[in-house]
Amino acid sequence: MNTPELREQTATALQTNAARVNSMTAFVGLDGFVDEILHVVDKRESATKYTRLATISLFAERLAGAAGRSTNIELVSQMVKLGGNGPLMANALASIGLRVTYLGNLGYPNLHPVFFDFAKRAEVHTIAEPGYTDAYEFEDGKIMAGKHQSLKEVTWENIKSRYGLENFIEKFSRADLVGFVNWTMLTYTSDIWSAVLAEVCPKLKGPRRKMFVDLADPEKRTAEDISRALKLIVEFQKYFDVILGLNEKESYEIARNLGLTPGKSSPETLTKLCTDIHQRIKVETLLVHPTAYALASGPDGVTLVEGPFTPKPLITTGAGDHFNSGFCLGKLLGLPTAQCLLTGVSTSGFYVRTAKSPDVTDLAGLMRNWPS
Repeated sequence: MNTPELREQTATALQTNAARVNSMTAFVGLDGFVDEILHVVDKRESATKYTRLATISLFAERLAGAAGRSTNIELVSQMVKLGGNGPLMANALASIGLRVTYLGNLGYPNLHPVFFDFAKRAEVHTIAEPGYTDAYEFEDGKIMAGKHQSLKEVTWENIKSRYGLENFIEKFSRADLVGFVNWTMLTYTSDIWSAVLAEVCPKLKGPRRKMFVDLADPEKRTAEDISRALKLIVEFQKYFDVILGLNEKESYEIARNLGLTPGKSSPETLTKLCTDIHQRIKVETLLVHPTAYALASGPDGVTLVEGPFTPKPLITTGAGDHFNSGFCLGKLLGLPTAQCLLTGVSTSGFYVRTAKSPDVTDLAGLMRNWPS
């Protein structure tokens, strides 16, 4: 589902509500990374010219060929940028126009310079040193090699001592959107969620608001850890309209944790899988976003929308986080699920083509000039 009529309706809705967007608030956390985007050299032709390994499978073949021998791999840095699911999503929300507060590990006691521009767009608070990621980018995906030593400092105790419980309560209880992302890498997130549910949520007043949760590739976590996290996410539904976001790989992992058997990848398979997962995880909206399209099971049923897929993206690291920010924008504006999905895939599509986060005008322009 992606018609010219849907794109025009959504573009009009976004532009009509542009003033509302600028008054909306988001409170997002809790990670922070310095990302270096890298290409892997296939052939070095001169000091300044090379061809890159285009796909992950070619890289895997190169590595497999070195078994029992050893080899040399040359990496060429493309850029160093802010990273982490939280900063990427929050930065995208701020670029769209929301007033964003961010809490995470962005340098301690001083902010790391890579986040300086982000701090100009958002209110930024940091409680620990960032992690570091080497992002090997290919035309068919990316490999994220992370150094996570500092992430163990992201705890409820440090949030209270280095940021302040009252500050946390104020932002958490007033934001139109609360975002908790990168559960997998932040090993104390479940403990933080449990504390928030016990100490903060029972005191909340006012209308229900939106919460977005992204587990971020839970493959390396135990089945018990994943089950606990899913139960805590469902508990937040008592206080928020919760959106749980999964990419395709994550949807298979969660399905297996729930005792489901994923079939062969296809839109039909993922549509059924999305429905089956949502029947077991009782949140407001269950979101699954493969590369070329996205689907969601929400209050108005299950919907699938194709995206502006490009086989040669300028950047892929952060594409999912941009999709999430766009989808959440649609939910905040009260748009139907199809329009939320279109806003999500358009936000991601603009980003991977330009390596820049879009604003509302950019999104409406992409929808009205949809790439072939």
